[in-house]
Amino acid sequence: MLFDLTGLNALVCGASQGIGRATAETFAKQGARVVLLARNAEALEKARAALPSPEKHMCVTADVSRSDELDAALEKISSQLGSIDILVNNAGGPTAGTLLDAEANSFELALRTHILAQLHLCKKLTPSMKHKNFGRIINIISTSVRMPIPNLGVSNTIRAAVAGFAKTMSNELAPCGITVNNVLPGYTETERLAALAHAAAARNSSTADSVRENWLKQVPMNRFAQPEEVAAALAFLASREAAYITGVSLQVDGGRIGAI
Repeated sequence: MLFDLTGLNALVCGASQGIGRATAETFAKQGARVVLLARNAEALEKARAALPSPEKHMCVTADVSRSDELDAALEKISSQLGSIDILVNNAGGPTAGTLLDAEANSFELALRTHILAQLHLCKKLTPSMKHKNFGRIINIISTSVRMPIPNLGVSNTIRAAVAGFAKTMSNELAPCGITVNNVLPGYTETERLAALAHAAAARNSSTADSVRENWLKQVPMNRFAQPEEVAAALAFLASREAAYITGVSLQVDGGRIGAI
């Protein structure tokens, strides 16, 4: 066991696949009771079934860009589980493309999905955390916070905004025993990485394999991360042992981006 999360309730957004799903699995193995949230009910149930003692955990469906759906999900969580101790903010990244090619509605959707959704969840969940003098809020963002990634103009912009949001909130909540941190994954073997590789290949009249090879050359460890490796970093930040760590953006990227 990495860090004991027994007795803690965790809400993991985007838990149906990728890093979100790996985080739900890791938290469950560490003893937490996990609420898995995403839009696809079937994929969520499949993910829950793979957890240890699956009956202990629950699924809620919601599009995080819609506050009414979030409210319905939170009401269900409150009635069946009670309060949340650990919040993992995680949502799929915006569509690829340059900034100059982006439409205003792409920024509006990204803002609702990544900033306003987090604000909504924090407003709803932090009162009980303050009452307990304990809480963990962790945002899964991207290494683009450190260095913008080519052809991800909207994503680079909104991820940086999330980092500023989190740092501000970490200062506001620090006196309440609540930590707020970011995890910045590098290239990770997920469905999104595969989609980005195919999109890049189509733009450059190349192949997904050659795109991946070029990406791999940027990683000193000479391999991509597994989702479980990123989830391990979240397990640490979610733990009781990480009580004095707040306001940080932790890179999990195999050394691709130099420390700043």
